[in-house]
Amino acid sequence: MSSPKGKRRNVYDAALSRIEKVFTDFDNVYVSFSGGKDSTVLLNLCIDYIRRNKLKRRLGVFHMDYEVQYTETIRFVEKVFSQNTDILDIYRVCVPFKVATCTSMYQSFWRPWDEEQKHLWVREMPRSSLQKEDFPFFSDDMWDYDFQVEFSEWIHQYRQARRTCCLVGIRTQESFNRWRAIHSDKNYCCYEHLKWTRKIADNVYNAYPIYDWLTTDIWVANGRFGWPYNHLYDLYYQAGVPIEKQRVASPFISAAIPSLQLYRVIDPQTWGRMINRVNGVNFANIYGDTPAMGWYTVKLPKGMTWEKYMHFLLSTLPENIRNGYLEKLRVSIEFWRTKGGVLADETIEKLRNMGIDIVVGETTNYHTTKKPVRMEYLDDIDIEEFRELPSFKRMCICILKNDHSCKYMGFSPNKVERERRDRIMEKYNSYFKKDE
Repeated sequence: MSSPKGKRRNVYDAALSRIEKVFTDFDNVYVSFSGGKDSTVLLNLCIDYIRRNKLKRRLGVFHMDYEVQYTETIRFVEKVFSQNTDILDIYRVCVPFKVATCTSMYQSFWRPWDEEQKHLWVREMPRSSLQKEDFPFFSDDMWDYDFQVEFSEWIHQYRQARRTCCLVGIRTQESFNRWRAIHSDKNYCCYEHLKWTRKIADNVYNAYPIYDWLTTDIWVANGRFGWPYNHLYDLYYQAGVPIEKQRVASPFISAAIPSLQLYRVIDPQTWGRMINRVNGVNFANIYGDTPAMGWYTVKLPKGMTWEKYMHFLLSTLPENIRNGYLEKLRVSIEFWRTKGGVLADETIEKLRNMGIDIVVGETTNYHTTKKPVRMEYLDDIDIEEFRELPSFKRMCICILKNDHSCKYMGFSPNKVERERRDRIMEKYNSYFKKDE
């Protein structure tokens, strides 16, 4: 992108241009706001744009309140809302949807604001919040990420909008999946071929105006424009957490386990309530960054193979959790027997030199130069590419990590997840076909 003088625009100017496009073409605009650094910068950009251009319109703010959160974050969110009531329509959602947790061997999810657990709530429900009764689409089987999608259609109808846009503060620097979400050649469902937008439903889109910002850009903007920000990040910095790893997210997901101990130090009152709210929180805090939780130096008990150890671990779990792991394992075994995982030539050569029985194909449907390799599950294998290969040791690590979805293994979804995905894809394919 170049300016009239031939100079490349910086990310700030590019973001403003995208925001201008959104406010010009969409009559209903809202920001998905968590209180984290990225969504806050995006919200500040929009607030500044409305005030600077003296627009006679309001901006929606969608905030999913997960009940368990740092006091500093709660304080900041409420401050932002109270200081901008003249232009913001606030949708503060306090709903008991399912939220993934990796702190417990017995729970694969928990529910914020669960009425049955009201006596254990970390804090009182905020006033003027929207509850499950306000959303006709809500069901007890709904996960938090499903709720976000359904909300976008609900608010489109609720506002009787011509065209709705949800602004989301994701940045491609954060992960490969986010980069792919923007740059993949398969992303053909955009608004007017703008790669930083995605169609959600008829006349409903997501937009990612700051997708090309870096973490440093976030903090430069806060400093240069004097924007308000969540001072939890100052506490993170004082605690020695690098800026790239400072995140405001659910404290019970796998990525947050090593930092659970910060709750105890930064917000001891919240911590005291958390340990009673979700099973396994205190254990994960104490052992989450150690071999005890299984993802560093797992040792096999004497007299056992990894396969036997896996079955022992499964025998200690409730039936529904155990069956979930077994279904993941079944799918993975079938995948490696029939399709095969793609491996580099160097890895294939190592397997052959070790005398491991493999069948190497020449072509694959995946966009890669690696070759498909079919093989049986191993008990264990001591090579650098350990995580790329099917072994019962890796399954044991998933169980010890409370990784109920088996992301560590790269497992395919189970039957229920596949059916749920197929329903969603069928729904959105119907929208896409209308545009053809």
